[in-house]
Order: sequence, then C-alpha cells, then structure tokens
Amino acid sequence: MSLPKRETVLQELTWDTSTLFKSEEEFNKNVEQLQQLSYSFALKFTGKLTDPKIIGVALNELSDLSKKREWLEHYAFLNQSVDMSSANANTRLHKFENISAHLSAELSFFDSEILDLSEDDLTQLAISLPDYSAVFRHYLNNKKQRLAPNIEKTLAVLAPTFYSPENIYTQMRSSDMQFESFSINGKVYPMSFVLYENFYQYHENFEIRHAAFASFSKTLDQYKNTLAAIYYTEVSKQKTFATLRGYDSVIDYLLAEQEIPRNIYEQQIDTIINKFGPVMQKYVKLIKKERNIKKLSFADLQIDLDPEFSPEIKLSDAPNYISDAIKILGTGYHDMIMRAFSERWVDFPQNKGKETGGFETTPYDNHPFILMSWSDQFADLYTLVHELGHAGQALLTAANNPILTCNPSTYIVESPSTFNELLLTHSLLQKNNDPRMQRFAYTKMLTNTYYHNFVTHLLEAAYQREVYHLIDQGESFDGDRLSAIKKEVLQQFWGDAVTIDDNAALTWMRQSHYYMGLYSYTYSAGLTVATQMYLTIKNDASKVSAWLDYLKLGDQKAPLDATKVAGIDMTSTKPLEQTIKFLDDTVNKIIHLTEKLNTH
Repeated sequence: MSLPKRETVLQELTWDTSTLFKSEEEFNKNVEQLQQLSYSFALKFTGKLTDPKIIGVALNELSDLSKKREWLEHYAFLNQSVDMSSANANTRLHKFENISAHLSAELSFFDSEILDLSEDDLTQLAISLPDYSAVFRHYLNNKKQRLAPNIEKTLAVLAPTFYSPENIYTQMRSSDMQFESFSINGKVYPMSFVLYENFYQYHENFEIRHAAFASFSKTLDQYKNTLAAIYYTEVSKQKTFATLRGYDSVIDYLLAEQEIPRNIYEQQIDTIINKFGPVMQKYVKLIKKERNIKKLSFADLQIDLDPEFSPEIKLSDAPNYISDAIKILGTGYHDMIMRAFSERWVDFPQNKGKETGGFETTPYDNHPFILMSWSDQFADLYTLVHELGHAGQALLTAANNPILTCNPSTYIVESPSTFNELLLTHSLLQKNNDPRMQRFAYTKMLTNTYYHNFVTHLLEAAYQREVYHLIDQGESFDGDRLSAIKKEVLQQFWGDAVTIDDNAALTWMRQSHYYMGLYSYTYSAGLTVATQMYLTIKNDASKVSAWLDYLKLGDQKAPLDATKVAGIDMTSTKPLEQTIKFLDDTVNKIIHLTEKLNTH
C-alpha cells in the first residue's frame, strides 16, 4: 500500500488557499503588482527617511507591501508543501523566492537609512509612532550588528541561496528517501517517513514496532553523510553571519534575534536534562514493567502505557474534542477557533509528496493554514489542538497590531500551542472519573505534550548546542560525528533506563528545526509559560483575561516582559522548577493509578 497522489484526496479535507488567490493568473498578476509597488516605494522614499511624518507614512505603505508579499509567499509555499513532487508547485515557489529576494534588496535601503539615525532619534520615533514602537526597539538592538548598505543589499539578493539547505533537506526527506517495506509473519508492511513518524513508532506490537524502526533507520543511515553535509552548510552559513555581525559565538548571534540572554538558554537546557531526565526515567521504567519489555530501547519510547485503552480518534469527532477543550477561554476565543472546520484551515490528508509533521502559518488579514496528516491516532488530536493554539494567537495579534509588529519572539511562540494541549488533557480528565480513563489522560499529557516539547525538542536543542560549540571552535563534522553527539545527549538524559543504540543516534536526521536557528529549545520555554498559566487558570478562571491579553501582544514587548503580562517571570528559575515538579507529581499519579488498577 502506497500513499495516494495529491489529486486523488478529498478536497473538503484539504486547506482552502483560494482565500489568497483563486487562480494562477490572479497570483501572477499580483506578483507583477508587488514588483511595481516595491519599485515605486523605493523611488518615493530613498534618501528621505529623516522626518518622523515621512517615516510614519513609509511604514504604513511598507505594511501594505508586506501584506501583499505575505499572501503571495503563502500561496506559493503552501501549495508546494502539500505536494513537493509537483513540478509546477516547485517552479512557482522557486520563482517567487527569487523575485522576493530581489525585492528585499530593492527595499533594503529602508533599514539602512533608519539605522543611520541616532539612538536618540530611534527612541523618539518609538514614542511618536507608538503603533510601530516594536519596530524601533529592534532597530535599536540591531544597530551594533549592521553592515554597510551595499553588503546588506547583496545579502538580501542571496536569500534564496541561504535558504537552500533547509529546502534541500525537506525535499529529500519528503520526495527522495525511499523506505523499504518489511515483513512480519508473512505480512508485508509499507514504510515511509510519514508512516513511521505518525503510525509505526506508536504501534503496540513489539515486533512490528522494532522492525519498522530498523527499516526506517536503514534508509536514514544511507543518507547520513549527505544530510550532514547539508547541515554543515547551514551552520557554516550561520557562523559566517555571526562573524560578519561581530559575534564571537553563533549561539549569541542567534539568541540576539530572540532577545534572550545566553544564561537563560543554557540554564533551560541544563535544568531540564538534569532535573526532568530522572522524572522521565521513572515513567519509562513503569512502561517497561507494565508492558513486560526485557530491554527498553529508543523504539519503545512512544508507546502507550495501556495500549488496550488507546482509542482511535476519527476526524469527524475532532471538532467536539476541540470545542470542549477550549470553551474555558470564553465564547469569543472558542467561536474564532471553531471556524477552522467550516473554513477549511487544515490540510488533513496523507498523500505522496506532502511535507511531514505539522505547522501553522497565518498570512496577515486571512485565515490560518495548518498542515498535518491525520491517521486516526490520539496524537493527531494533540497536533491539531496545538496548531490551533498558534492560529488563535495569530488571529488575536493581527486584530490588535499592524503587520510589522505581529510576530512575537520565537522564545515564547510555542506557549499558546502547548497551553491548548493542556486544556485538551484537562477536558479529558473532566469527562470521566474512571481510574483507567484518568491514567490515559495523564499519560497522553505526558507523552504527547511534554514528551514532544520537553524531551524531543529539548534534546534536539542539547544536541544542537554541541554542534554549535564545534562550529565556534572551527571544527567540522560528518554523519558519524553527528550521530555520536546525538547518542551521547540521549544517553545523558535517559541514563540506564533506556538502551540507546546506533539507530537511535540517527534521530538527528528527523527534524527540520535545526535549520531554524535556536528554535528547538524554545518549545520548553513556551511550555513552561503554558504550564504556569494553565495551573493558574485551573484554580482561578478570572485569569483567562490576562492570558488573552498576552496572546494579543504580538511583538509589542520583548519576550521576558511579555510573559509578565500573563503573570509569569521567566527570568527566574521558579517557573521551570515548578513545571518539573508538576510533571513529577503527574508521573506519581500515573504510578498510583496503575497500582490501584493492578489490585482490581
């Protein structure tokens, strides 16, 4: 059995990109308009950005250009992401990326002229143009790393080339990797990247699960040196940018964009590995005991504690689960999110050439777009509610901010998504007092919400940190070196609870997050914020308003100031330590419920 072609899937299960452009002709017409408007903007404002009134007018016009460009960009990459085997979609995307790069170069004068202003001038502009105060906050932060205008313009033209490593990686993973089927007791099982990630790694049958992991890993191993070379190109590029902009470390360069100091980044990774590692070891030892597994391996980490109580979730049931989960946030938020189903925000089908995993993106002043592959697993429901959390924040920030100040720091961008996952677990717990159902809900919270964000992505971050240390020291790597680093990180976290073999070490090949700067570690930051807010609202529903105010902020405040709007001080270690305690308590509840069920 192979995945269907894109043109054969049910249209009502796909996302609706016609809200952007109804046809290829309309898309091409708007590309031409964007080019003309961009050239007119450059002609109108070049050399004139000294007066606050003129700068205000320019920012308003730049906002209009940004919206048009964003819609075009989304139309191109959304249609390509659902079918990377489509020559037409690939051509459209690459063509627009090149056009967009030249437009960035054409408009680069704006940043250069604004950065020529003094710090006092920028501070005054932030006061006189309050809607754009965040824009000037970033200009103030970026003054020290600016390059000469002609260099910035050249870098803008080269942007598509700089994005090539990620594009090559995703193209290879989605379209070129050919996975071998495998047989168990005479039955042949198909294999693909999506099938392993969405199905086989959760499979209750030990033989099928381990055979699938072996087949999956065999193909990954064949590509390890090619992917290592692609990744080396990416991190070398980042190191070059860091050096050009005056940073000794690529880590400091990447953190500057997030407005996060180095000590918080380091503290977060080390605290979770050292303090949350033992919590997860305690949980997986319970799995080993209850599932009667002699030697627990990496292939067993995603399985359910109680597979016989792991119901499938039909897509038709998803709206009711989502509705029940988010109703605590009020009618306005609830009704906004539930439009996802009638307006076709989500692309659900599994098809050949489709990007793996899940993501959400919202073009300004349009509806959100969510990519996932529904496979009737409970994990799919968590993915959906997670991405709808991003969608809710995107819509609220767009309603309360101009396009240029909509995007919050990546440090906190995962908080609304993981918060919604906690609401889903809370809803499941409220529906049934049966001990088995309660244990199921707690384990889903631990394995779906926290495992994915506090373990998988955090261990990505720990591995990534070691890679950047190599790059800062002027060293290189190949596939085996990266596997060795990943293996050591996994062993440090899991201790003697899990056997980490060479196949587990290949896990570094499974994520595109490494091409997104220091993104992986931000999941645990976002989930820490989400956990503290969830615990607060669970005890005091009046605090919902503070959470909604936080979601509306966009980029109005630097991230550590933004979390304080929700009543959370992330400069302290207390939120993270309280979150780990909450998780330790959760594991203890799971153990207690298991003992209770085993006595009956």
